[in-house]
Amino acid sequence: MAEQKMSLAELRKHIDQIDTQLLKLLNQRADLVHQIGIVKKAQGLSTYVPEREEALLQSLEKKNKGRLSASAVRAIYREIMSASLALEKDLMIAYLGPEASWTHQAARAKFGTLVRYEAQQSISDVFHRVARRFADYGVVPIENSVEGAVNHTLDIFIDSELKICAQILLRIENSLLSITPKNQIKKVYSHPQVFGQCRRFIEANLRGIELIEVSSTTRAAELAAEDLTAGALSSATAAAVYNLKVIERAVQDNPNNTTRFLVISHTTSAQTGNDRTSLVFNTVDQPGALYTALGVFNKLKINLTHLESRPSKRKNWEYFFFVDLDGHFKDPIVKNALSELQHHCIYLKVLGSYPMTKSIDPVKVPESLSP
Repeated sequence: MAEQKMSLAELRKHIDQIDTQLLKLLNQRADLVHQIGIVKKAQGLSTYVPEREEALLQSLEKKNKGRLSASAVRAIYREIMSASLALEKDLMIAYLGPEASWTHQAARAKFGTLVRYEAQQSISDVFHRVARRFADYGVVPIENSVEGAVNHTLDIFIDSELKICAQILLRIENSLLSITPKNQIKKVYSHPQVFGQCRRFIEANLRGIELIEVSSTTRAAELAAEDLTAGALSSATAAAVYNLKVIERAVQDNPNNTTRFLVISHTTSAQTGNDRTSLVFNTVDQPGALYTALGVFNKLKINLTHLESRPSKRKNWEYFFFVDLDGHFKDPIVKNALSELQHHCIYLKVLGSYPMTKSIDPVKVPESLSP
């Protein structure tokens, strides 16, 4: 016999029963989280443990055999873990603002919606708030896959005692926003890096229109909301916040445009077996010094994923080198490399080790949220 289909009322009844079971289980989980919080406090342990979080999320993705996508599972458990963090401690996250900036969206993707957030006007301010313990963690941009490194973040790390404890890879989707039709836009506001990320769209659609650089894409949206002749290259989330229309969505040149953000705190992360380490060093000023220093990693077959140089600002033609490499600074092979590297450096500092993560998509804001 063919399976009898349930009526709408019967389906809804089953969903209600499942929701009741889920609620009971979530509260049982919350009770356990509360007990863990008590143990952590007694032992002086950190509330947020990025290596445990990432391991849990990856485990859940592997266990997932149903209709839910991996990103959906992550999003659901992101909020469950956000509620757990809020139970353990009233966490404060400082981020490069204002509200709805890409850094804000990255922070929410990492910590969820149930912790507190504090917008800062500059990257320096984010470091300051965390260093002075006014905030538990900070989120700052470090590099974009199209436009490269965020130099100001690199420069601050040289003198800061803060560590990297996690990274966030967020796909960036810039859209043209305005309160006026496209053919009436006379000027467009955005961050300089975003203009670089949308060059082809600008040349094809905004030729002759004044491009005005501002401090953030959110500030661009805020200005466009006050000017009938203006548009902004910003996010759909900013459109919803500032009551703008999404004139054209996803106008960045590269569909895989991704920005990497770092979570900073007073401590770094423990080993997970799938980690990245960031460090900064400078060498003696002599021919072949950098080549010799980097040869340490080649000899030990350690993969370098990023290399960036920055002027020291202490002496003309002196440079600091920022390196990202595969592995944790406590891994034996990495420890050996750092020990040998020290012999070739005037200055060497490990900025932190943290779990490797996948790129995540920004929250999709429906067109109906734009007026």
